[in-house]
Amino acid sequence: MNLPNALTLGRIFLVPLLVVVLLTKFEGRQIFGIPKEFVGAAIFGLASLTDWLDGFLARRRKQVTTLGQLLDPLADKLLVTAAFVSLVQIDLAPAWMVAVILGREFAVTVLRSIAHSRGVVISASPLGKFKMLSQVVAILLLILGPVRHAHAGELVLLGRIALWVAVVASVASGIDYYRKFSHVLGRVAPSSPYRSESPQTASALPRETRSSRIP
Repeated sequence: MNLPNALTLGRIFLVPLLVVVLLTKFEGRQIFGIPKEFVGAAIFGLASLTDWLDGFLARRRKQVTTLGQLLDPLADKLLVTAAFVSLVQIDLAPAWMVAVILGREFAVTVLRSIAHSRGVVISASPLGKFKMLSQVVAILLLILGPVRHAHAGELVLLGRIALWVAVVASVASGIDYYRKFSHVLGRVAPSSPYRSESPQTASALPRETRSSRIP
């Protein structure tokens, strides 16, 4: 256990708190005098910030671990899934759009498991990072949409536009990930799906297959 992994675990622990804030009907829609939408956005924003911070600290402090490589994408998917499902429940996001986004996330998780069983890790592409950014922006705007103020309607509209961008980016990055997966795994032919390639095989693979992060 180190600081980057502790931040990742903290992101996981924030997930149920986010769900409670978004789905609980507080009196006056306020928590200690603060609109619950602001509280929910703050929780989600803090959790999203730890996603960048844990990776930055892991690289800077040279504390990249196997546990961190496994927990980080899991924490990301738990956070995004909880937020989007909550938004569907309170009628702030269309269910079919959320289904497309989450379908991509689970499909990539399956591909990642197969690649990991063969000792291959595919790096995060710029498209995958943009996908994550678009999801964070869409979720924040949709959470803040119901707040009663002069620009509430504009936030909802921007949130819907950002959600469309997130859907397109999710599909595009999913196709790109599958293309890389097919290309890399085509070079690795272990006799058993549970046997990792030898160090010589790993060193022969492109650098992109040996990085530590996956979108």
